[in-house]
Amino acid sequence: MASWPDKLPSADVVNFHEAESYLLSLGNEVSAMKLGLENIRKLLDVLDNPQNNFLKVQVAGTNGKGSVCAFLDSICNTAGIKTGTFTSPHLVSITERIRINGQDISEVGFARYVEHVREVAEKMLVSGELEYRPTFFEQITAIALVAFAEAQVEVVILETGLGGRLDATTAANAEIAAITRIDLDHQEYLGEMIEEIAAEKAAIITDQTDCVVICEQTDSVMALLKERCREVDVAPFNEQGYSAWTVIAAEGCLVNIDLTLGIYPQVELGLKGRHQIENAQTAIQVAQALIYQFVIFPPDDEEYYIIEGLRLAKHPGRLEYEGRYFFDGAHNVNGAKVLAEYLKEFETRPITIVFGAMKGKDVAGLTERLFPLCKRIVLTQPENSRALTYENLLEILPANSKKQSVFVSDRVANAIDIAETITPDDDIILVTGSLYLVGEVKKILKSQI
Repeated sequence: MASWPDKLPSADVVNFHEAESYLLSLGNEVSAMKLGLENIRKLLDVLDNPQNNFLKVQVAGTNGKGSVCAFLDSICNTAGIKTGTFTSPHLVSITERIRINGQDISEVGFARYVEHVREVAEKMLVSGELEYRPTFFEQITAIALVAFAEAQVEVVILETGLGGRLDATTAANAEIAAITRIDLDHQEYLGEMIEEIAAEKAAIITDQTDCVVICEQTDSVMALLKERCREVDVAPFNEQGYSAWTVIAAEGCLVNIDLTLGIYPQVELGLKGRHQIENAQTAIQVAQALIYQFVIFPPDDEEYYIIEGLRLAKHPGRLEYEGRYFFDGAHNVNGAKVLAEYLKEFETRPITIVFGAMKGKDVAGLTERLFPLCKRIVLTQPENSRALTYENLLEILPANSKKQSVFVSDRVANAIDIAETITPDDDIILVTGSLYLVGEVKKILKSQI
């Protein structure tokens, strides 16, 4: 069988918008997903297992996994390591999900890989090799891995989509597993108890895992994660004498981070919020594993690579200012808590909040933490099959919010017009509750430029 690069369609026979439409026709990446690894593994096998061409880091967790990916991607790019990064969801363009050496994949390149994976999947479906057409997330995971293999990257960073045990990214068999803070989220898929959720995420640690980095956790979750490590006979990185979790100080935008393999004084983090100290620590420990355990890049300039990488990191849609707008994709209670703490500490201007959320989320927990901090409330419904209507949101309004000015619209564009109209020039407009909402607002504002 010819290797997959020889079978990729040429650029002149593919169209980005057609490729994107095809993927979106596969259904919502969450509600239409099929948890399981058999289908994606069969697909990757026929694609000649592109995931075997590079070292992989898989990041799972409830909060912070996107930030850890952003920090680590920036560190590796600063060090000149050929790096591929796969994240989800995207905000404005689907190409944001696949980054090679710090740059989003081109629309032409993306379309070529979509068409290739589509053709392979359809042939396998007809021949009976696959039980069902691969889902949106399965196909875009395969697309990313094929793109990374053709680009001949050295390290690939994979953000887990949902859970871990049955997530498509787990089929890549990452050599390094990183677990960020675990909390309640997606209970309808992962279980009602935090220990059930932790078990699903811990399952990315397998007998093929060579290194594990674990963020600080509650005692019960940490015990479960360490037990998983013992089951597959791999010690967490911080228990191998390599690293330890200690933050010396945090003042304003500068932090001091003390780890066994290095002290990083006066580090400026490119991502806002005190919670990013924890995510930076996790990213540093993965970088140290790449240096000392896998020797991906030499330790001579380790401090520069890490400090500069942390400073240059970007993660759109998370505590991000853009003109008078402030974006944050907080979609669970812990995310709302972090956002609320940031607003109380750093933001003095009156706030208009534009809020939308997905079904299955603890909307009451979100609104109870955020709405009392806002002067004006605009409820809306993102263009997503899982989105709650503004009528749903009105039913959940905290009692003390009913005294505030509340506006509603079933269209995000109208909600933005309302927010612009009711918000004085010196105030800010906070967009939150869902990354899908953040992305839709960003797209609207971009079209107005």
